[in-house]
Amino acid sequence: MSQGGLVLLAGLLWALGPSPVSPIHVYTQREVHGTVGSHVTLSCSFWSSEWISEDISITWHFQAEGSRDSISIFHYAKGQPYIDDVGSFKERMEWVGNPQRKDGSIVIHNLDYTDNGTFTCDVKNPPDIVGKSSQVTLYVFEKVPTRYGVVLGSIIGGALLLVALLVALGYLLRYCWLRRQVALQRRLSAMEKGKLQRSAKDAAKRSRQAPVLYAMLDHSRGTKAASEKKAKGAPGDSRKDKK
Repeated sequence: MSQGGLVLLAGLLWALGPSPVSPIHVYTQREVHGTVGSHVTLSCSFWSSEWISEDISITWHFQAEGSRDSISIFHYAKGQPYIDDVGSFKERMEWVGNPQRKDGSIVIHNLDYTDNGTFTCDVKNPPDIVGKSSQVTLYVFEKVPTRYGVVLGSIIGGALLLVALLVALGYLLRYCWLRRQVALQRRLSAMEKGKLQRSAKDAAKRSRQAPVLYAMLDHSRGTKAASEKKAKGAPGDSRKDKK
């Protein structure tokens, strides 16, 4: 067989050979909080490169807080959910998942302090069976505590609201100040205009009084001059009378 034929045969065998399997990915929350007597949903979703097989299996394990042992509490296989008899979840667990929607969630009712621990969700979808399980930690309290993020968000929101109020107050004060300045400027302009009008009236009045004053002055000067002339001519007349 020629070298080209060998290369072609190798390529054909590689094409017909098994394709590489992508790992399955499982996702859960990091932690869930609940109160005594209430219920919580332990969400589990997954992604698989293969079509959802009839042989898909979903398993939940539980490791109690402070324990090293992990027990199986739920198993889904062949289209049927099975709740294990081991542990205290038999009467308090509910299957709410749907493998066709890539959902393997369960609900635990009537929570108790003994439910504190780590829950592990594991999914196999043959031939996609390689992957890592995902864990979620359940904390059961008498009363759900306020999360740090909620407190921090409230503080930041209050601070932003206070800043917004201060900015709005600043703009309001500036607006009032500008209105007052405009009103004051208008008042000053009106006063200046009034002064100018009074000055113009006074000037017109003085201009009307000036000819009268000049006439009076001229009359006064003429009268004075006539009196002085008469006074000078009086002695001569008396001498004529004596003669």
